[in-house]
Amino acid sequence: MSKAYAHPTPALRDPAWPGRAAATMLALLLLWPLGVATEFRPWSLLDARSLAVSARFLADFFPPKLSPDFLALVLRASWRTVAIATAGVSLALGAAIPMALCATRALSISRLAGRMAPLPAALRQGVRALLIVLRSVPELIWALVFVRVVGLGATAGVLAIALTYTGMLGKVYVEVLENQDAEPTQTLLRNGCGRLQAFAYALLPQAAAELGAYTVYRWECALRSSVVLGFVGAGGLGQLLDASMKMFDGAEVCTMLAVFVLLVGLADAASAALRRMLQ
Repeated sequence: MSKAYAHPTPALRDPAWPGRAAATMLALLLLWPLGVATEFRPWSLLDARSLAVSARFLADFFPPKLSPDFLALVLRASWRTVAIATAGVSLALGAAIPMALCATRALSISRLAGRMAPLPAALRQGVRALLIVLRSVPELIWALVFVRVVGLGATAGVLAIALTYTGMLGKVYVEVLENQDAEPTQTLLRNGCGRLQAFAYALLPQAAAELGAYTVYRWECALRSSVVLGFVGAGGLGQLLDASMKMFDGAEVCTMLAVFVLLVGLADAASAALRRMLQ
C-alpha cells in the first residue's frame, strides 16, 4: 500500500486528559472541605455495629403485613396522598398563571415604546419578589406552620404544596414565556389586542408543550412531597408511615413502602403519557 493511502497511527494518549485530570483534582479540592464540614463519613455504614443494626431493621420488614383491613387502610391513605398533591398543584396553578402573566415583560404594552413605564415595572418586580419568597420556603416548613394553624390533616398539606409550588411554577412559567419569540406578541399588542388575547394567540401556542410538560412533572414531584409532609402531620400515606415507624412495626412499613413505590411508578407512567399527549 502506498504512503498516500496509509492509515494514520492512532494517538496513544487522549489529548484532553490533562484538562480532565485538572478538572477532577479541582472538584475534589472543592468537595473535600464540604465533606469535612458536613462530617460526611460513608465508611461508617460498613462498621460492624451499623451493619448489625441495619440487619435487624431489615429483618423486621419480612414478611410484610398483608391483612385485608390494613391494605384497605393503606389504599385510603394512598388515595388521600394523590388528592393532596393534585389539590395542591391545582391551587398553585390558579395563583401561578396570573402571577406569571403579570411578571412577563413580553406582555407589557408600555414596553412597546422602548422602556416599560414605572408602575408596570414596579408591579412586575413585586410579583417576581413574591414568587421568590414563596419558593424559598420549603413545603415542609409551610406544613409545620399550617399544622399549627388548621390542625392535623390533609388541609395543611394542600396549603403547603400550593404555596411552595406557586413560586416554583410561576418562576418557570415566566422564564418559559420570555424565552419565546416576542415578535408575534408585540404585533398583536400594537394592533390593539389585549394582553390575554396576545398571550392566548401568540405566546401560549409556542410554549404550550413546554409548560404542560413542566406542570405534569411538578405534579409528580408534589406526589412525593405529600408523603414527606405526612411525617409532620399533614395527612396521607406519610402520616400512616410515620405512625408505623414510631411503633417499630417493620411489616407495616414494608407494605407501605411497596405501595408508595407502586404509586410513584403509576404516577410516572401517567405523567409520561400526558407529556406525549401535549407534544
